[in-house]
Amino acid sequence: MRAQGKELDVRVLDDAEFKEALRRKIIEEISELKDAKDGAEAMDKIAYLHEIADAMGEAYGFPRKEILELKDKTRAERGGFEKRLFLEGLARSATADGEKK
Repeated sequence: MRAQGKELDVRVLDDAEFKEALRRKIIEEISELKDAKDGAEAMDKIAYLHEIADAMGEAYGFPRKEILELKDKTRAERGGFEKRLFLEGLARSATADGEKK
């Protein structure tokens, strides 16, 4: 905005305010991603979501390396999204005598 010659009224946020602002911003950007008109706009929103996620990690004091390690661990335990599987619910399990619980 400054590059466009606009004057800005800004202040530095304290830790709690910054975390809250980031939480609100990520929700706003997710909403805008949902409404993206084309692939270029969607990619722009996704890139910005990554930027916000990185800032959130820093704000909470989580080293990026540890976040990525946890991401890999979670993917190994729960799976990722590459297969596009969607959990509809839990199947009822059968008892030893074949009856459904």
